[in-house]
Amino acid sequence: MLIKDKKIAIVGGGPGGLTLARLLQMKGADVKVYERDANRNVRVQGATLDLHLESGLRALEEAGLMNAFKANYRPGADRIRVLDEHAKIFYDQHAGESIEAFGEEWFRPEIDRGPLREILLDSLQADTVVWDSHILSLEPIANTWKLVFQNGNIAIADIVIGADGANSKIRPFITPIKPFYSGITALEGNVYDSAKNAPKIHELLKGGKIFAFGDAKTLIVSAKGDGSLAFYTGCKMDATWVKDSGIDFTDNKQVLDWFKNEYAAWDAIWQELFEYDKGYFIPRPLYCMPLDQTWDAKANITMLGDAAHLMPPYAGEGVNMAMLDAVELSEALTTSAYPTIQSAIAHYEKQMCLRFAEVAQETLNNTDWMHSPNGLQIMLDMFNEIPS
Repeated sequence: MLIKDKKIAIVGGGPGGLTLARLLQMKGADVKVYERDANRNVRVQGATLDLHLESGLRALEEAGLMNAFKANYRPGADRIRVLDEHAKIFYDQHAGESIEAFGEEWFRPEIDRGPLREILLDSLQADTVVWDSHILSLEPIANTWKLVFQNGNIAIADIVIGADGANSKIRPFITPIKPFYSGITALEGNVYDSAKNAPKIHELLKGGKIFAFGDAKTLIVSAKGDGSLAFYTGCKMDATWVKDSGIDFTDNKQVLDWFKNEYAAWDAIWQELFEYDKGYFIPRPLYCMPLDQTWDAKANITMLGDAAHLMPPYAGEGVNMAMLDAVELSEALTTSAYPTIQSAIAHYEKQMCLRFAEVAQETLNNTDWMHSPNGLQIMLDMFNEIPS
């Protein structure tokens, strides 16, 4: 095996990095995951994740974790309501019978990020994850890499794999290619105990998802298993809007005032999301890697997930792509089909870039029409084309 007696460092403990660690350990690899979170109990934010048969669910199957997933996923959380800006419901999956059908391509079960992370962490050998490891720098030393962390620790690895997200510290050692701005900025927010703190939206959600369209803007809301909800606005903004707006995003009143102005045509019911005074807000300008990106494979360093192929979230492919990356990279590194680690990495990266180009084009198309004046009608037309 190419990686026999090699120390592998995975930088980043998200779903992609943890899935890769699990798959490599199943083949006997020596793996450490360096994660910047202080410990495994740090609260994991963000919306729920829908896993797809050919990617996220495939990865869990190959990792031997499908039973754990089935015990932790949230039946019914994949049900969607499509609304306009006045909160009028145009499409409602809650009206039909619930059918849980693992193995069917159309079935995309939902799981919260926290439970998915726990499943993956529990599958790893003890001390695989090195917490509080925020990487500062990477330095090549002979045929190895020296990793330097913010806490002063260092590590030496034969192979480094960047799973460290959009602002990857590993990517620049692989390629200088940078992402471009999609034209859309999202604002992420949350409401804890939504039944109490946003009761009208909570009732609209019914434990599932809301896609609301109006005035060439979007608002996506997801219920979470802990009783909270996560939401994302989506607006056409300049790339520098976050800085130029002058908004203090830690000041909830300023954010509420922005929403009232920016979403002035929207019903006041949506303001419930911003009136919760203990919520947090994170502005996220949405970027995408060039669809034609390629580079020459390096001898002992590669990447997966957003570090490799950042794109907007409007196709639900981010975590699924990362977990499929983990499957394909682990296969490349543990097969006898390639004479060197570099050739194995080259094969993985070529396939990954081709796959990304196709998915990213779909994502950019979705990003465009969802934030157009006809976004609601296009979404409804799409659902109407789905066989019942």
